[in-house]
Amino acid sequence: MGEIIQLTEKDFPEIFALSKFAFQYEIPPEDMQKRIEETKRHKIWGWMEQGVLAGKLHLHSFSCYLDGEKFAMGGIGGVATWPEHRRKGIIKRLLYHALLDMKRNGQTLSFLHPFSFPFYRKYGWELVFTNKHYSIPMERLKKDWNGSGYVRRIEKDIPFLQSLYTPYALRYNGMLARDEKWWQQRVLTGNDHIAVAYDEKGKAEGYLIYHVKNDVFTVEEFVHLSLNAWHVLMQFIANHDSMAEKVEMVASENDHLPLWIDEPRFPQEIKPYFMARIVDVQAFLDAYPFRESQGSVPVYLHVDDDFLPDNAGNYRIEGGQVVRKDDEIPAENGIFCTIQQLTVMLLGAKRPMELYTAGLISGSSVAVKQLEEIVPVQQTYLTDFF
Repeated sequence: MGEIIQLTEKDFPEIFALSKFAFQYEIPPEDMQKRIEETKRHKIWGWMEQGVLAGKLHLHSFSCYLDGEKFAMGGIGGVATWPEHRRKGIIKRLLYHALLDMKRNGQTLSFLHPFSFPFYRKYGWELVFTNKHYSIPMERLKKDWNGSGYVRRIEKDIPFLQSLYTPYALRYNGMLARDEKWWQQRVLTGNDHIAVAYDEKGKAEGYLIYHVKNDVFTVEEFVHLSLNAWHVLMQFIANHDSMAEKVEMVASENDHLPLWIDEPRFPQEIKPYFMARIVDVQAFLDAYPFRESQGSVPVYLHVDDDFLPDNAGNYRIEGGQVVRKDDEIPAENGIFCTIQQLTVMLLGAKRPMELYTAGLISGSSVAVKQLEEIVPVQQTYLTDFF
């Protein structure tokens, strides 16, 4: 019978060998030290069979923003097994072990980028982040964007970029609270250009990280703290019309760019991106920024979580306070949901009434309307990858 152990730096050769095989890539010798330094930041759980690594899972310690507040989040990545050990339940055991570790360490949320949505749905994760992908003919952007200010290209300056990124990230649910090493290892990794938008008074209000290659202007990151900064940066992109034939960029699902373009018939695709799950329902609900309700009727939630049964049960929300209850939910004001749909609602990917209308949650329509009132309205968005 195998066992789960925490892997260390001495296991990196085995870890990298499995990753390269499973994800079909190579690590150039000149990049190996950078990969080692990055991997040192991961907590890696390995399933060992007779002392040999059979499967693994990498756990990142992050914080993400939710309605302007930081929540500790465990990011899962690098999940892999050797083919001879697949379909033995190894990943299921590693996921369970990782969730218990997150709970012990106060990480009430977990994000991951799935190889298969059905696979991770079995264990409580659900689609929460979908991004809008644009492929825009450059000629569609050739107009006066009426921005007021100017753009300057700069060298890599992490504190300066962080000062713009953070207030932008606070506008969305799910964006990472980045640290300096994340900027170094995962954001500013190539030879991309950085362009900063300034208003007429010289105040920085946004930036682009981008590159131009093979007649394509690719936006890697687009941060703007005002509508004017957005206009200034769109004008900057349009000014590359002699160098690029089209623009590739990713935006939040609620982005309004097509409404600003005279001819909006260009490729636009909504793509499922990351999944999320609540790790510890009680702790998450206790910290959640519920809004004040106009009424005094409590909301009762019945939550099912087959993979982490300790989360399952009845919860009463009243006056922003959460109490776990073991008795039956009153039929007249109860809501019944899975851990997946609870995550979707409270992170803001879908509103409670949307899920109720779609038949994805059940119970009292009055209770759903009450929950609708106290759940903050904020768009989900995630620009990072792990």
